[in-house]
Amino acid sequence: MTEATESTPGPVVARVPVVNAANALTALRLVLVPVFGASVVVSGMTHADWQIIACVIFAVASVTDLVDGWIARRFALVTAVGKVADPIADKALTGAALLLLSWYDRLPWWVTAVILARELGITALRFWVIRRGVIAASRGGKIKTALQILAIAWYLWPMPAALAAVGPWIMAAAVAVTVVTGFDYIAQALRLRRTAA
Repeated sequence: MTEATESTPGPVVARVPVVNAANALTALRLVLVPVFGASVVVSGMTHADWQIIACVIFAVASVTDLVDGWIARRFALVTAVGKVADPIADKALTGAALLLLSWYDRLPWWVTAVILARELGITALRFWVIRRGVIAASRGGKIKTALQILAIAWYLWPMPAALAAVGPWIMAAAVAVTVVTGFDYIAQALRLRRTAA
């Protein structure tokens, strides 16, 4: 009986390759960040054609953020590399866009400071608890991301004056949801640390 038990093979755990479709999209997003930044600089936020190019690049990079997460979950391609690289790519793209918009006086610096402080803080929190569990994106977090993407794209696109006036309202909503969800993530991280202690 003992011999039979000892000879029984354990469950086979499939190893997820680091090079996979989800991580490839994350890498693409990282590559697109400097391309996006360069296109904004070339546009000077005054050349409509280059503004459109910058906006399209930003939109494509943002879509990879949605798709890579879905692929990783749907096909069980979650890796340690992806867990680290994905938030870095997200913050690099958003941070570059916000900093450039403020640099060209399209967005108040305090807005950029508030959003980046929240984003960097939550990323640090995620790394703080990563060995105890993953803080999953909440519905509020997804709304926050959608509002930020929409607001940034709105500022990037060469809108007529009447439509451009809508941009600050979208950004205001993005800032509000960003701050509120930030407190929610802090609460989640503290609960995770307590339950795993």
